[in-house]
Amino acid sequence: MTKIIAIANQKGGVGKTTTSINLAASLATLDKTVLLIDADPQANATSGLGVDPKQLQSSVYECLVDDYPLESAIVPTGVEGLDVLGSRIDLVGAELELINKPGREKVLRSMLSDLKKQYDYILIDCSPSLGLITVNALTAANSVIIPVQAEYFALEGISKLLNTVRIIKAKLNTGLHIEGFLLTMYDARLRLANQIYEELKSHFGDIVFTTVIPRNTRLSEAPSHGLPAILYDPHSSGAISHIQLAKELIEKSK
Repeated sequence: MTKIIAIANQKGGVGKTTTSINLAASLATLDKTVLLIDADPQANATSGLGVDPKQLQSSVYECLVDDYPLESAIVPTGVEGLDVLGSRIDLVGAELELINKPGREKVLRSMLSDLKKQYDYILIDCSPSLGLITVNALTAANSVIIPVQAEYFALEGISKLLNTVRIIKAKLNTGLHIEGFLLTMYDARLRLANQIYEELKSHFGDIVFTTVIPRNTRLSEAPSHGLPAILYDPHSSGAISHIQLAKELIEKSK
């Protein structure tokens, strides 16, 4: 059964796209079939997997706004078993163009219904906003992973996102749940990082992933080469931690 997971946090710079790229690639490395949907106009997940947004004949924008068939917009990546539905900057305009569309919050969900048999996991990289595209992602998803940066303002804004999840669960997607909070940019040498992890655990208990994603230079460098860390430097701590995360997610999915 296909699991659809949105990766969301309206706070920018917390590692959503890094998580999306590397979790998707790690799941594929573990013999899962994966589709990554880039639902962010910045298109960093697209370019981070070696796909040039400017060269895309069609993107998630055409699929949402013009009912372009998803199958025709999906492209393979350099990772076997991992495909991407890419994004471009024109996705910025989709919010306005969807406003008058019937069932505007459920466009992505209806589009994905025909794809579920093709993939084990569909990951959606959301933009750092709670606009209509992110609402579409959360309405289509079975669950949401919330990356949280190991810094002072880490928990700022989480209550707003949790409130959005509650509203969507009540009105649009009764099956939506939180897959887990994921601590990113973690430095075990810092007392603050450990305090934030403990604070997350005390607030949210078992829905905090045991795996944490460390600060890692190779992880930061990989996207500029159009590669996930598992291909760029498989022995780096960034690559290893995402494989651990993928294994933890697979185990939770059983």
